[in-house]
Amino acid sequence: MSPFLRGREVKHLIYHKMIVAVVGATGLVGSKMLEVLQERQFPVTELLPVASERSWGKKVTFQGKEWTVMSASEAIARKPVLAIFSAGGAASAELAPKFAAIGCYVVDNSSYWRMDPSVPLVVPEINADVLTQDNRIIANPNCSTIQMVLPLAPLHKAYGIKRIVVSTYQSVTGAGQRGIEQLEAERAGGSGTQFPHRIDLNVLPHIDSFLPDGYTKEEMKMVNETRKILRDSTIAVSATTVRVPVKGGHSESVNLEFNKPYDLAEARQLMADMPGVVIQDDPANNVYPMPINAWDKDEVFVGRIRRDPSVESGLNLWCVSDNIRKGAATNAVQIAQVLLAKGWLGK
Repeated sequence: MSPFLRGREVKHLIYHKMIVAVVGATGLVGSKMLEVLQERQFPVTELLPVASERSWGKKVTFQGKEWTVMSASEAIARKPVLAIFSAGGAASAELAPKFAAIGCYVVDNSSYWRMDPSVPLVVPEINADVLTQDNRIIANPNCSTIQMVLPLAPLHKAYGIKRIVVSTYQSVTGAGQRGIEQLEAERAGGSGTQFPHRIDLNVLPHIDSFLPDGYTKEEMKMVNETRKILRDSTIAVSATTVRVPVKGGHSESVNLEFNKPYDLAEARQLMADMPGVVIQDDPANNVYPMPINAWDKDEVFVGRIRRDPSVESGLNLWCVSDNIRKGAATNAVQIAQVLLAKGWLGK
């Protein structure tokens, strides 16, 4: 059975109690997770929306019904079979083991569990095979990592990636609702506090906190997560992550050096054949991926594919994706669909 099931494909299966918790349900990503669960007709029989204390008692709408936001302890008492987290690292560190302890599968969108060697870090189109029935906590990768590794996975399999140099152009939605609010406030003549400098009409080479070596945590996420997902610790990765005044959709300029010679047409076809990748590459007609066109879509769009003549076996590409969907909510729900397809949920 396909790990990318749509609801109409699984209606013949019987689910007795598909109780699903969404932790961080009122946030930007949590709200999108509810939307994607509904779009994909995930067979939820009872929704447990969880958020911080200030949201308890509020209502969220899902499957045409209103559901009351509750505490994590209330949700755990209901014994969900699945919990999808988007509530930050501190909440995941505290709560994910508590949900897992009752036999619940946890798909966590924070960075807390990603590099734990006992926790799978999953992009379903690439490495769903690493999942086992015993993996009660599963990590959702960073948004900028997901969209890069999806087109790179088939290239690495064919040619072996020796080195990646990536520069990102990340939208303000990557910083949550407050990032949007600051951009909108500045455009209206006001200000905000989410970013250390003005973001409107500006570019900030600064995402997450700086480390002693001058790189940011966001940049090191791309380094370490790429190696873990592609299962190759020898890949050299250099990242510069940048915030841009765009509301939605991350963009990346990616330079690759392969271990083997490659054919440009073949490389293009390998990416085109990868599930979840769409090639938009007709520069003569001004066709290339842009965040304004990727917004609210689940695919990763790739273009500006060209040989790098400055290095042997080098390739340049540009990729764009909706960071709230494939970069977060959609990928998490796809992981849940893999668990469903394997028969590990609600049976």
